[in-house]
Amino acid sequence: MMKSGFITTTLMKVFAACLMALPVLVMVSLIYPNPPSDRMEGFAAARISKGRAQNVTPVGVGLKDDSSPPSVNMPKDKLLGGLLHAGFDEGSCLSRYQSFLYRKNSPHRPSSYLLSRLRSYEDLHKRCGPHTKSYNKTVERLKSGHNNGPTECSYVVWLSFSGLGNRILTMASAFLYALLTNRVLLVDPGNDMANLFCEPFPETSWILPLDFTFKNQFNSFDQNSPHCYGNMLKNNIINTSTESLPSFLYLHLVHDYNEHDKQFFCDQDQTLLGKVPWLIIKTDNYFVPSLFLIPSFEKELGNLFPNKEFVFHHLGRYLFHPSNQVWGLITRYYQAYLAKADERIGIQIRNFDSGTGPFQYVMDQILACTLKEKLLPEVKKQESIVTPSKKQISKAVIMTSLISGYFENLRNMYWEHPTVTGEVIGVYQPSHEEYQQTEKQLHNRKAWTEMYLLSLTDVLVTSSWSTFGYVAQGLGGLKPWILYKPENRTAPDPPCHRAMSMEPCFHAPPFYDCKAKTGIDTGAVVRHVRHCEDMSWGLKLIDGHDEL
Repeated sequence: MMKSGFITTTLMKVFAACLMALPVLVMVSLIYPNPPSDRMEGFAAARISKGRAQNVTPVGVGLKDDSSPPSVNMPKDKLLGGLLHAGFDEGSCLSRYQSFLYRKNSPHRPSSYLLSRLRSYEDLHKRCGPHTKSYNKTVERLKSGHNNGPTECSYVVWLSFSGLGNRILTMASAFLYALLTNRVLLVDPGNDMANLFCEPFPETSWILPLDFTFKNQFNSFDQNSPHCYGNMLKNNIINTSTESLPSFLYLHLVHDYNEHDKQFFCDQDQTLLGKVPWLIIKTDNYFVPSLFLIPSFEKELGNLFPNKEFVFHHLGRYLFHPSNQVWGLITRYYQAYLAKADERIGIQIRNFDSGTGPFQYVMDQILACTLKEKLLPEVKKQESIVTPSKKQISKAVIMTSLISGYFENLRNMYWEHPTVTGEVIGVYQPSHEEYQQTEKQLHNRKAWTEMYLLSLTDVLVTSSWSTFGYVAQGLGGLKPWILYKPENRTAPDPPCHRAMSMEPCFHAPPFYDCKAKTGIDTGAVVRHVRHCEDMSWGLKLIDGHDEL
């Protein structure tokens, strides 16, 4: 009996001890759900599970089969290497912090100095932006017409002009100039740019207020305007020794500018312009390469951009974020037609010959380039079926053109015939507007959508002279194959060549030595400013550090 009681007592003690240990065991199991030897594997699995729970699937990383998760180890650079300010309301501009999901991480990192200067500029814009105390004070001086010495804030006003590709490139040019001269950039978007872009600067706007002085006169500004800088130089109204300067100057930097207008790119003229609080600029040129030839900007530009060919790549991704309306067009199209492909190929067609087309010589050139460079596979016209390989590769081709004929021809070729490689080729075109309609908001919305979609591709083919293509290659960080400009309606041989850099071309640069006051080849002054591949007299930036 005593033995039985002892056993009962012992069992009760063991049972009580188990009850006391149970919470500890549960806690341990929660912390370490796998055995110690599997602990690292369990951590990776937890990261995958977390990614799924948040529904974060990096677009552009195609899933090989339904059971394979997205690559959770791929870096997700939401702020684009520090280019973007972290303090925006994400819902107001979804593209700002979602764009990294739709393209590969850029290997081209912005310099720490550029990041510092961008943060400083944002502070300046917040302090001097529209309707601030400093802005209002400077506007009052503008209204008076008197320039009584330095002001707390000075400005560059960008006027909307030319096609959308030109506008994007010139806004970036004007912003870089503002950065170099400690000015605030304000843009006058005109009547056809509403709902295209998000505001790029935090807690303020870059839009010129509707009640701005002289706003109703912008359309009349040209080379003969009384306040045109080139015109004033021509008539000896102003020069580098002038003491009484106007409160504003109009800078005519359009492709038809004359030798006096071009003096904007002279160092001594920059000293004079620095004393004028308001500069109003109209241009259809990406004039950045010539800024690199102004001695007083040389050191600052070298610090900002140690690698010269990434200027628009960094500034474009910093400034131009599609509005929610445009972002919806971009993401829906991408998901429907491009996301699942193993490779995405962009082909941008702009033909400057008279007539609407499609032209057979252009189609021949497109095929000659893409097949010669092995961007697209040949087809077997004598066979109807080719046995696919075990790992069938799919390529999505997005074509942009004002007309649909080139898209239809390429689509039909890959629909009607199998490829020699067994690859599956899908060909798509978002829109075909037939002709350029610069003044229409819907046309510009589609154009911006297509530029951005092209920038999301892995490989890009563009047309010579086209700013549409320049924007796409710069945003995407792509060195495109450029289609040579056809002559006499004949497909050129060779059909295309690889760009030496992703930078846009300055189509109408000055060929002028400011000191010697004579003509000079500005494409042979420094190593990092060269003539363009697609326009022999144009200038573009390439990667180079040492002067000749």
